[in-house]
Amino acid sequence: MRAALRQLPSALGMVLVFTVLTGLLYPMAVTGAAQALFGDRADGSPVVRDGQVVGSRLLSQPFTGPGYFHPRPSAVDHDGSHSGASQLGPTDPALLADIEARAVAYREENGLAAGAEVPVDAVTASGSGLDPHISTANARLQAPRVARDRGLDRAEVLALVEEHTQGRWAGVLGDPGVNVLELNLALDESAEEGA
Repeated sequence: MRAALRQLPSALGMVLVFTVLTGLLYPMAVTGAAQALFGDRADGSPVVRDGQVVGSRLLSQPFTGPGYFHPRPSAVDHDGSHSGASQLGPTDPALLADIEARAVAYREENGLAAGAEVPVDAVTASGSGLDPHISTANARLQAPRVARDRGLDRAEVLALVEEHTQGRWAGVLGDPGVNVLELNLALDESAEEGA
C-alpha cells in the first residue's frame, strides 16, 4: 500500500502534464496552424453578404422558394449541426418510394414531361445530407423555371450556371457541379444590379 501511495504524486503529476499537453497546448497549436494556413476553411468557409454571414460554401442551404435553384434532397433537412444519410439500402421500398415521389415532384416543378429523365442528385440525398453542390444537368433543368419565376431570359440564367460550374478536382476526380448557395446569391446580385 505504501508503494502505491508513494507513486500517487507522480501519477497525479503525469495526469496534470498530459491534460495540459493534450487538452490545451495541442488543440491550441492545431487551431493556430489551421487559422494561419487555412483561415477561411478553418472557420467553415462562411459566405458573407452585406456584412452578414448568409451560409457556408461547404454546407447545403434549404432553398425552396420560387426563383431559386433548389439543392439536392437532404436526409437531415439541411441541418448543419449534424450530418448523415437515410441508412436505407438501394432496394429498400421506402427509399424507392421516396425517390419516385421526388422525381414526380421535380418533373412537375420544372415543367418536365411525365417520363423525362431526372438527374440522380435531384432525387437522392448525399451521404452527408449536406452536399452544397448539384450537378450541371440538374442546374440546367432548373434554369427555365428560375428564369420564368424571376422574369429573366433563360440564356442569362444558363450563363450564370456555366459561370458557377466547378470542374473536376485536379481535372480528373469527381463530376462538375454547381454550388447552389453561390449560384442563388449571384442571381440575387444580378437582380439588384438590374433594379
